[in-house]
Amino acid sequence: MDDTAARTAIRARHVLAFDGRGHRLLRDGIVVVERGRILHVGPRFDGRVDTTIDAGDGVLTPGLISTHAHIAGSPLDRSFIEDRGRAQFWYSGLFEMLPVRAGAQDAGASRACVDFSMAELLRGGVTTVMEIGGEGDYVVARAAHYGLRVYMGLTFRSGQWLTRDGRRVVWEWDEAAGQAGLARAVEFFGKHDGTHGDLVRCYWAPSQVDTCTPALLREAKRRADETRRPFTLHTSQSVVEFNEMLARHGVTPVAWLRDLGVLGPNVVLGHAIVVGGSSWTNYPAGDVAIMADAGCSVAHAVWVFARRGVIMESFARYQAAGVNMSLGTDTNPQSVIEAMRWAAVCSKIAERNTEATTAADVFDAATLGGARALGRDDLGRIAPGAAADLVLWKGASWGMTPLRDPIKNIVYNATAEDIDRVWVAGRLVVERGRVVAADEGAILTALQAGGERMWPAMERFDWAGRGADELSPPTYPPWS
Repeated sequence: MDDTAARTAIRARHVLAFDGRGHRLLRDGIVVVERGRILHVGPRFDGRVDTTIDAGDGVLTPGLISTHAHIAGSPLDRSFIEDRGRAQFWYSGLFEMLPVRAGAQDAGASRACVDFSMAELLRGGVTTVMEIGGEGDYVVARAAHYGLRVYMGLTFRSGQWLTRDGRRVVWEWDEAAGQAGLARAVEFFGKHDGTHGDLVRCYWAPSQVDTCTPALLREAKRRADETRRPFTLHTSQSVVEFNEMLARHGVTPVAWLRDLGVLGPNVVLGHAIVVGGSSWTNYPAGDVAIMADAGCSVAHAVWVFARRGVIMESFARYQAAGVNMSLGTDTNPQSVIEAMRWAAVCSKIAERNTEATTAADVFDAATLGGARALGRDDLGRIAPGAAADLVLWKGASWGMTPLRDPIKNIVYNATAEDIDRVWVAGRLVVERGRVVAADEGAILTALQAGGERMWPAMERFDWAGRGADELSPPTYPPWS
C-alpha cells in the first residue's frame, strides 16, 4: 500500500471496525483504502481494487494515539531515573533528576532521541503522537521521513522551578521570556502547521501550570481557540505543584484554570493525577467534576507515576464522571501498549475491582479518546472517510496465541513484537515488525553516544555537584 493513490483491499480474520457508536469486532472483514483514506469497511467489497493484501489470521485495528510525549529527551531517562526519588519532593523526579538530565543533554543527543522515539512509537503501533518540546524543526522533518503523524507543540513558559538545596523548590520568573517563547510558537505554527500533506499539525503547549502567568495562559488559549487546535498543559503532576498553587491562589491547579477561563473541549491536561480527592493531597474532591464539566481531556501517562509508587485514583472514576480519557507515553518506554496495560491494572488496584477499567476502556482511550482530544473524527477508528492509520497484529505469535478476544490479548499480553505492519495515511511505515525508514544500527549507536556524552556532564547541573552514579547508583556494585 505504498502507492497511496491506488485502491488497496486488506482482508483479515479480525477487523476492529467502527460503526458510528463504537468499536465492533468484524470477523473475516475487508478494509479498502484509497488516497490515504478508508473507502470501505465490511464483510465484502464488490468494487474494483488494484491490490489485495491477505492478512490471514491477523488482527487489523486503528493506529494508537499518544497524547503526551517528550520524544526529544525521554529515551535518555533510561537507566537513570528509575528507583530514585526524594521523599522531600513526594518522590517526584521533576525537581532534581529531570533538570540534570536536560541540562547535560546536548543537541546531538536530542536529535538521536527524536529518531529513536519515532521508530519506537511506530513499531509499537502508535500512528499519531502529541509532542511537547523544543526540537520543533527537527521533529517536523523527521516526521516526514518516518511517516509518523505528529502534533508538534513548541513549548514556552514564564518561569522555571529548581531546588538549590534538595529541601525546597523555588520558582524563578521571566515574563519577557515567556512572551518571547509564545512569539516563537506563533512563528513556528505559521511555518509548519499542515505541512507534509497534513501529516504534521501544530498546537499550543504552555509548559506547566505552575510556570506560566495568567496572561501567558490566556493568550495561548486564545490562539488555540482561534486556530481550532489543541491546548495542552502539565497540570496536577506533583504534590509540590499542588501545594504551591494552593498557597498562591487558595484553590487547586484545576480550579485555578477554570477560574482563568482556559478550560474547554480543546484542552488536554497532562497527567491531572494529583487532584483534590486523591490520597496524595488530603484535599476535598472536586477537580474531576471540574474537568468533566469543562469537557476537557486528560492525557494519562500511567507508567511515569506508577514506577514512583503513585497511581491515578482512578481511571474508572474519571471516566465515570465524564472526563475524556486518553493515553500518553511521556517518558519511557514509549509504548501505548504498555500504557493501556498499566492504566487497566492500576485502576483495578485503586478500585479493588477486577471489572473496573476493562480492555475496551483503555483501548478506547488509546484510539477514540486520543482522537477526541485532538478534535479529530477521522482518527482512532476504522470507518469510511477516516485516515488509513492502521495496525496489523499477528494472529499467531507469543503474545497473541491462543486468539479468542483480540483486544484482551493486545491489552494484557502483546508487545511490539506482535505487530506485523503499520500504515499511516495509507503509507506502509512498519513491515514485518521493522520500521521501514529506520536505520536501526545508526539510531542505537547515536543514542548510546548521546548518553555517554551526557552522563559525565551531569555533575555540572546538579545543585550538589553529584555525578550520574551518585544521583542514580548502579543496581549492583562492580565486580572487584
